[in-house]
Amino acid sequence: MSSPVAPELRRIRTDAGLTVVLERFGHASDRPPVLLLHGGGQTRHSWAGTAARLAERGYEAWTMDLRGHGDSDWATDGDYTTDAMVEDLDAVCAEIGRPPVLVGASMGGMVGLVSEGSLRPGRLRALVLVDIATQLEHAGVERIVGFMSAAPDGFATLEEAADAIAAYRPNRPRPSNLDGLRKNLRQGEDGRWRWHWDPAFLSGKSRDGRSDIDTLGDAARNLALPTLLVRGRMSDMLSLEGVATFREQCPHARFVDIADAGHMVVGDRNDAFTDAVIDFVDQLGADGGDEELAS
Repeated sequence: MSSPVAPELRRIRTDAGLTVVLERFGHASDRPPVLLLHGGGQTRHSWAGTAARLAERGYEAWTMDLRGHGDSDWATDGDYTTDAMVEDLDAVCAEIGRPPVLVGASMGGMVGLVSEGSLRPGRLRALVLVDIATQLEHAGVERIVGFMSAAPDGFATLEEAADAIAAYRPNRPRPSNLDGLRKNLRQGEDGRWRWHWDPAFLSGKSRDGRSDIDTLGDAARNLALPTLLVRGRMSDMLSLEGVATFREQCPHARFVDIADAGHMVVGDRNDAFTDAVIDFVDQLGADGGDEELAS
């Protein structure tokens, strides 16, 4: 087992001319590398706990700020479509050097699904979709978009930002230590704190035909690699009906439902979530298919 070490920061250039930021936890081994992609409006830091545990387990784990998020470049043309992010993934996979297990939350999972099921089949070793599938609940989508667009002028203090998050996620206690929140906000010259992503991300150009239910269904049917679907049991984004639809489209997919977790599964129940991912990647190559994993 590798000894825990501080993550290594990498900056790479994509074919689109953008610089994206990665962090590498652990060291290369005979186990497949794991690439963790965050959801819309998040950063690579949301994966720190999971990546550290994977490294302790002997995996080389990579986290990434997707274009327009965190420390990665903003797209000057405002292109935040799934297709554009799939293209960025080319440079990331080349940097990793071997086909990774892609663990994608929400938007990050959509990038993995479209990459493997439509645009770049065979590039990944396995796929973990985190509270994202081919059929999403409209109310949940609208709630997230509403939260992301609610404070265009930012916050006067970190405390204000913490209050906004607490109102959005009432089932989780408001953190008393706000140091972690600094990583998801940037302070402007006016002193106000704004989310660490490009506001153009919410523009119409971030939407494309890849989000069409029929197109996503075709992508799911094309998946030929080991696949795990993880849902937060209290999710308002992915219903059990949506899970059933996906499992009809991708019969070999495994499924785990994490108790006491909503759409933000990784933050709500990080230990249970990481246990499920480790169990899945540990078993890669073993016999098995669409059984439910313990939650």
